[in-house]
Amino acid sequence: MEGAGRPRDGREGQARETGGPVTDPAVHAATEMFVAHRDLLFTVAYEMLGSAADAEDVLQETWLRWVEVDAARVDDPRAYLVRITTRQSLNRLRAMKRRRESYVGQWLPEPLLTSPDVAEDVELAESVSMALLVVLETLSPTERAVFVLREVFGAPYEEIAEAVGKSVAAVRQIAHRARRHVDARRPRRAASLYEARAASESLRRAVETRDLRGLFDMLAPDVVWVSDGGGLRQASLRPVVGADKVARLIAGILGKVDGVVTARPAMLNGAPALITHVDGELDGVVAMRVENGRITGIYYVRNPEKLTRVDRQTPLTLR
Repeated sequence: MEGAGRPRDGREGQARETGGPVTDPAVHAATEMFVAHRDLLFTVAYEMLGSAADAEDVLQETWLRWVEVDAARVDDPRAYLVRITTRQSLNRLRAMKRRRESYVGQWLPEPLLTSPDVAEDVELAESVSMALLVVLETLSPTERAVFVLREVFGAPYEEIAEAVGKSVAAVRQIAHRARRHVDARRPRRAASLYEARAASESLRRAVETRDLRGLFDMLAPDVVWVSDGGGLRQASLRPVVGADKVARLIAGILGKVDGVVTARPAMLNGAPALITHVDGELDGVVAMRVENGRITGIYYVRNPEKLTRVDRQTPLTLR
């Protein structure tokens, strides 16, 4: 995200064709540029919103604004597109914050089925992990935008300032505050792929055999269970804390299921996770936070509106 990415006369709102409506060749060129950066723009919007559906809406809004721009007057189209995406994401995030006040129970990010190469890119995998996205939910909209652009995408402070409508000095302060907040809450050391797979396999065996003895040894004493049903599926309305309580909760859930439960391993948000089915019907997604080889967080997404992207891979990138 290098360069100012602004029209050469510095006026974003006036970077339009001056001789009439945008021509077909101009639309074609704009389309090619947008498509070239689409995966990046989606990743920016998703990390800011935690919702693929809302990220897609943001991309549509970004496209509508981009196609009106005279691209010949833009120094850095990539940075310019990221800025539009950031502003649209901020607007939507502020509206979402108000909607989530009336959300039934706990709100969790929308899980994404990702390709193996996402897990191999440690930086990308951590940035889209459920554990980090849950932490980002505790930031204000502006703090989240600044953190994502600076810490994840390495954007210059000057470019972030233009994107969020703040001074460079203010952005530096916001970045410092957001970084300190996130560092105090996210895992101190990212789990290796081996550790994450071992944890996922322990949980899979426990779910399918309904024998929790092996799983209990994998649970950290202060493990936290968070489930999201969105008022459409049954889920715990509050987090459940502690290995004993979480183990009993899982046993209770499994004990009430009248049917065959399967837990299919999958790569979700760049990490090993489980997609659960009951009698062949999709029931939910289980993601985990793993530290020092033990499970410190279990995130169970059951809201059917958030399970639309677990059957097809979503391309993500930081570049």
